[in-house]
Amino acid sequence: MTVESRDSARMSTSQDGSTTYLSTGALVTRLVRGYVRPYRLTLGGAILCMVVAAASQPLLAWLMEPVVRDVFINRDQTMLVLVPLAIMGIMVIGGAANFGQSVLMNWVGLRIVADLQRRAFSHLIHLDLAFFKRNPTGNLIAHLTSDAYLIRQAASSTLTSLVKDLLTVSLLVALMFYQNWRLALVVFLVFPMAAWPISSLGKRMRKVITITQGEVGSFTTLLTETFQGVRHVKAYGMEIHESTRAERMIERLFALYMKATRTRAMTTPMMEGLGGIAIAIVIWYGGSQVIAGESEPGAFFALFTALLLAYRPIRSIANLNTALQEGLAAAQRVFAVLDQRSDIVEKKNARSLSVNGGGIKFNAVKFSYIDETPALGGITMEVSAGQTVALVGPSGAGKSTILNLIPRFYDVESGSVEVDGQDVRSLTLSSLRSAIALVSQDVALFDDTVRANISYGRPDADINDIIAAANSAAAHDFITSLPDGYDTLVGERGAKLSGGERQRIAIARALLKNAPILLLDEATAALDAESEREVQTALTMLKRDRTTLVIAHRLATVRDADRIYVFDKGQSPHTLVIGCSDSRVDPAAIFDAGPGGSRRALPAVLRDLVRGADRRRALLRHPAALR
Repeated sequence: MTVESRDSARMSTSQDGSTTYLSTGALVTRLVRGYVRPYRLTLGGAILCMVVAAASQPLLAWLMEPVVRDVFINRDQTMLVLVPLAIMGIMVIGGAANFGQSVLMNWVGLRIVADLQRRAFSHLIHLDLAFFKRNPTGNLIAHLTSDAYLIRQAASSTLTSLVKDLLTVSLLVALMFYQNWRLALVVFLVFPMAAWPISSLGKRMRKVITITQGEVGSFTTLLTETFQGVRHVKAYGMEIHESTRAERMIERLFALYMKATRTRAMTTPMMEGLGGIAIAIVIWYGGSQVIAGESEPGAFFALFTALLLAYRPIRSIANLNTALQEGLAAAQRVFAVLDQRSDIVEKKNARSLSVNGGGIKFNAVKFSYIDETPALGGITMEVSAGQTVALVGPSGAGKSTILNLIPRFYDVESGSVEVDGQDVRSLTLSSLRSAIALVSQDVALFDDTVRANISYGRPDADINDIIAAANSAAAHDFITSLPDGYDTLVGERGAKLSGGERQRIAIARALLKNAPILLLDEATAALDAESEREVQTALTMLKRDRTTLVIAHRLATVRDADRIYVFDKGQSPHTLVIGCSDSRVDPAAIFDAGPGGSRRALPAVLRDLVRGADRRRALLRHPAALR
C-alpha cells in the first residue's frame, strides 16, 4: 500500500467511523444527566456566584445616574464620597463572585472530563480485540485527550454564558427599559438580526471540528507508530520519508484549524457592526432627547453605560453556539466509543471454570476475521492435560488464531472450544483467563518497575514469590545487577532492557501467575542464540506440569514437544507424534499427506528434528487415526 493510500485510508476511518449522529438535544441531555447532574451542589454554588457577579453590572450602570446628576451637575459633596465607595464595594464583591464562579465552574468542568475519561478508558479496556483491530490507536487517544478537553471547554463556557452572561444582559436590559423604554426598544431590535447567521456558523463549526478531531487522531496514530518503529525508520533510512508524511498531515491540520478559526472569528465583525449600530442609535436618539429636554443626562448616561456593559456578555452569548457545537462534536465522538458493544459477552448464567488439568479440545471450529478470508475451516484437535504441543506451519495457517480462541479473545463462528470439557463460551471470562498464561514474541512490559511488571496479573504478590518466579525464569541475577534491583523502572515497552531480559521477565510473570494452561506465541523468535538458550532454560521450568501450546519455527522450541500439529490454510492439522515406537518410518521420507492424497514437504524445522533425533522415532498420521 502506498503512503498516500495508507494516509487516506486512515483519514477515512477517522472521519466516517464516528458512528450514529445524535441531535444537539440528545447530546446535551446525555451530558447533563450523566455527567453534570452529580455535581449539582457545586454547580449551584457557582450559579450563586454568577448571580452576584451578574447583579454587580447593572448596579454599576445605575450608579452613573447619581454620578452625573448629583456629583457633576448638583455638586453634592456627600454623594462625591458615597458614590465612589459604593462603586468600589460593588466591584470588590463582583470580583470575589467572579473568582468563586471561575474556580467552581472549572472544578465542575474538570470533574466532567475526569468522569468521561475514566468511563471511556474503562469501557475501552473491556472491549474485544476486534475493536482495537478496527480502530487506530491515535483515534482512541484523541477521544481521551483532545475530545475530552473540548467537552470541558464547552461545558464551562456554555454554563457560564447561559447563567452569568444571560442574567447580566437581562438585568442590564431591564435597567435600560427602566431608564428609557423607547430607546431600549430601538436598540434591541438590532441584535436579533444576528440570530440566523450565528446559528448557521455553529452548524458549520460542528462539521469542521468533527473532521479536525478525526485528523488529530490520525496524526496521533502516525506519531505513535513512527516513534515505536523508530529503529526500523533509521535502519531503512526513512527519516525524510516519515517527515514528509508528518508534514503533509500537519499542513492538513493547519488548514482545518484555520478553517475553524475563520468560522469562529466571523461572529466578531458581525457583533462589532451591530454593536456600533446600537451605540450610534443611542447617542443620536438619546442625545436628541436630552437636547430636547425629554430626558435627563444622568438617565442617558446610565442607559449608555448599561449598553456598553452589555456588549461583552452579548458577544459571549453570540459565541455560545459555536463553542457548544465544538463540544458537541467532541462529545459525539466520545459517546460513539462508549456506545460500542463488545462481541465477547458473558452469558447470564456463565459459571466459573472448574480446572482439572487443563485439557483443551477444538471441535470442528470455523473462524474468520472481519473482512478477511476464513482463518480456520473446521479445525478438530485435542491437547491432553499436562501435554506440550507445538503448532507449526506457514504464516497465515491459523496457528495464532488457535491461541486467540482459547482465552476467548474472539468467538468461534461454529463448533466449540473446550477447556476440561467446558465450552469457553459458557464460562466467566475472569475464571477462564485466570487459568491461562501467555508469553509472546512481542513482550508487553509497562513503564513501571521490574517488580510491578512481574506481578502484573497478581499485583498483591509477595516480594518473596516475585523473587522465586524470577529465579525460576533465570532472571534474578540480571535484575539484582540493575541500578535499583526490582524497583528499577524498565522504560516504555521495556526499552531499558535487552530482548532476552524482557522475555525472561515475561516468563517470570507467567510463572508467578501459576496458571495450568500456558500459551507460547513464538516466545524466542526475536532472540539471538545466547539469549534463546537462557530463555529456553526458563521455558522448560515454566512448561513443567502445565498444558502448553507452542507456536514456533525453531528446532530448539519444537524438539521437546510431546506432539506437533502441522497447520496449512486453516484446515485440520496433521499430527507428528514424538517418541513413537514405530521404527519402520524413514525420517528422510517424512511428508504431509494432505487432502486428496496431495504430498507436500514438511517444514524444514520438522525435517531437521526427525533427521537429528537418533534415539527417537516419528510417525506422521492424520488426527482422525488418533481418535
